[in-house]
Amino acid sequence: MKIKKLELFKVPPRWLFLKVETDEGISGWGEPIVEGKADTVHAAVTEMGDYLIGKDPMRIEDIFQVLYRGGFYRGGPILSSAISGIEQALWDIKGKFYNAPIYDLLGGACRDKTRVYSWIGGDRPVDVGLAAKLQVENGFTALKMNATEELHYIDSIEKVDAAIARIAAVREAVGKGIGIGIDFHGRVHKSMAKVLVKELEPYKPMFIEEPVLPENNEALKEIARHTSCPIATGERMYTRWGFKELLAQGIVDIIQPDLSHAGGILETRKIAAMAEAYDVAIAPHCPLGPIALAACLQLDTCSPNAFIQEQSLGIHYNKGSDLLDYLKDPGVFEYKDGFVNNLTGPGLGIDVDEEKVRAAAAIGHQWRNPVWRQEDGTVAEW
Repeated sequence: MKIKKLELFKVPPRWLFLKVETDEGISGWGEPIVEGKADTVHAAVTEMGDYLIGKDPMRIEDIFQVLYRGGFYRGGPILSSAISGIEQALWDIKGKFYNAPIYDLLGGACRDKTRVYSWIGGDRPVDVGLAAKLQVENGFTALKMNATEELHYIDSIEKVDAAIARIAAVREAVGKGIGIGIDFHGRVHKSMAKVLVKELEPYKPMFIEEPVLPENNEALKEIARHTSCPIATGERMYTRWGFKELLAQGIVDIIQPDLSHAGGILETRKIAAMAEAYDVAIAPHCPLGPIALAACLQLDTCSPNAFIQEQSLGIHYNKGSDLLDYLKDPGVFEYKDGFVNNLTGPGLGIDVDEEKVRAAAAIGHQWRNPVWRQEDGTVAEW
């Protein structure tokens, strides 16, 4: 079996899908995307495709090694995301060839279902108490929200109080039995992060996410001194080499690699195994489309330290199209009592509606993240 064609589809709301075809009629799907840089990743996949044509799609490890190590420059969001989408599609092909879900080819299931959480509140969190109550009524047992709007290096106590009031409103609305993830989104600098994590302590967050940007990970050790809440990070880190030092330092409780950014399914399985050796949990990042989510669930099913999964149904980014719109059978992602059952179909376990994908690709998108500024005019982290 040989790879004969790669085809890319830029579809709303902000996704890029990849179809890899073989000469034996088996096709696989992947989701190579950097949100806001779809055309750039498209170009990277196209360049890598020059090597892939005519190659055996079953040799996933060898293809990863060539695509990652075959260039003098490696890693980073663009190259790693291009590899990730290709790798997902190859696993989809392999699973379909053997008529087995991908997790069966990676050691088999270690769980029957995976816990999921839902986003509330949007980029600038508002009406979070009401939104939290509605999502709990919809069956979710865990939620995530942005902690703040933009914050300067040193900012006002009024902004801190406003952030804490929103989180208090969520806890009051849902009670103690619901998990609440608090995403700092890299918007908070070290000094203000120390203040916030201490003030958040009484509301018992499920985790605090990206309290500082990944390039400032050394600050996590100091931030951890101010809280007993689990600290999570990793959505903007790539391959096992990007996670190596973070895990060795023992300063995080949860890592959040993104299977469309970090190197794909097997690479993230290796990252998860590294984390398990350091007694660290994994909660894959996935505010993306159905192919990325299916890849995540394949990983979760065979990774004992995966404790919860992000998913994008109804997330504030999904304008015009949503998570289930490109699937022939949306029921594979049926959430019940806060969980989703294992995907049992071959490969990724989903059936992509190619007709809808092609129609949506004719529309495309030009999604860009907003650029925020502080009151004094300096650029703020979004």
